[in-house]
Amino acid sequence: MSAVPTSPDAEPLLRLEGLKVHFPIKAGIVFDRTVGHVRAVDGVDLSIPRGATYGLVGESGCGKSTLGRAILRLVEPTAGRVLFEGIDVASLDAEPLRKMRRRMQMVFQDPLGSLDPRQNVESLLTEPLRAHGLGGGSKELTAKVSNLLDAVGLPAAARRRYPHEFSGGQRQRIGIARAIALEPDLLIADEPVSALDDSVQAQVLNLLEELQQRLGLTFLVIAHDLAVVRHISDVVGVMYLGSLVEQAPADALYEQPLHPYTRALMSAVPVPDPVVEERRERILLAGDLPSPANPPSGCRFHTRCPWRQETRCDDEVPALRELAPGRLVSCHWAEEIRDGLLFPKSAEEVAATQGVTVGSTAADGFESDAAVGGVDQPIERR
Repeated sequence: MSAVPTSPDAEPLLRLEGLKVHFPIKAGIVFDRTVGHVRAVDGVDLSIPRGATYGLVGESGCGKSTLGRAILRLVEPTAGRVLFEGIDVASLDAEPLRKMRRRMQMVFQDPLGSLDPRQNVESLLTEPLRAHGLGGGSKELTAKVSNLLDAVGLPAAARRRYPHEFSGGQRQRIGIARAIALEPDLLIADEPVSALDDSVQAQVLNLLEELQQRLGLTFLVIAHDLAVVRHISDVVGVMYLGSLVEQAPADALYEQPLHPYTRALMSAVPVPDPVVEERRERILLAGDLPSPANPPSGCRFHTRCPWRQETRCDDEVPALRELAPGRLVSCHWAEEIRDGLLFPKSAEEVAATQGVTVGSTAADGFESDAAVGGVDQPIERR
């Protein structure tokens, strides 16, 4: 976690207000016409204080990666504002946006796919410096490359090699070195360790934490592994079908999740204790993730929710409201669920009311992305 203390009153470095990203669905043979939209991100509000780490978790298709790209305008937002130190990035013209991107960089999920195979490491690291007029002459650039390689734990000899000559973990280190070359304030890490082995994951996470402490970076970490998010984040946000459904300090969220979707995710994660694993409550979800092109009315989770009620859930959109300092939940019945006044229905009962099938548990092959990796799975620390 970040060594920088944060508080709800801290001035945010990044703030999103009603951010939406809708992709048009086209139809027609001669003339294309828009027949609908995929609502990948549909009205997200969040803020990240300077020096903090915000973890964003959710299933595949929930819109978390699209949100990260929309912040940098790698995809264009449909509506809403992206405020970086009070400046609306979504409204910037080309040249001001190019200058602003120097302060906001991204580490991509696929370390090999994000690196040009025709460029060696030195070329990959000097390209952003040249593009922004930084680094000076050849000697200064050479020294800069050496410092960047040293910062991410790679030897100086790596400068002449090409991406295919490195392992997955080493390629991700190159991607991180390229991201910090411009000395950004904000680093968006999109699934930074999902393609790596467990032992290498720990090394890359340790590297990110060291760089944060040394360079004063602010992180938005996008992941589906709950263990990764827990160990690296100060605050965790949970996305479902394009919307933020819960946000809380990391420890509080894992100790007592309040939204039904978060509870279901936590219950699907295996615990490395056979006694606890045998006795703990399992929450089964009925049906599949609805299509973002045609999301359910009311609460988007009501078609799968074990706590669904006959009133409000189907036709009233729940607001993301504060239940406690720093704890935001988008559920009509969060207090009643927290206090044990409402009890979950079985997956069969939910399926009967919605006309859908029953999902399986993790033990039976449940493959929800957000359940991969144990909450209590240890991550090696140096």
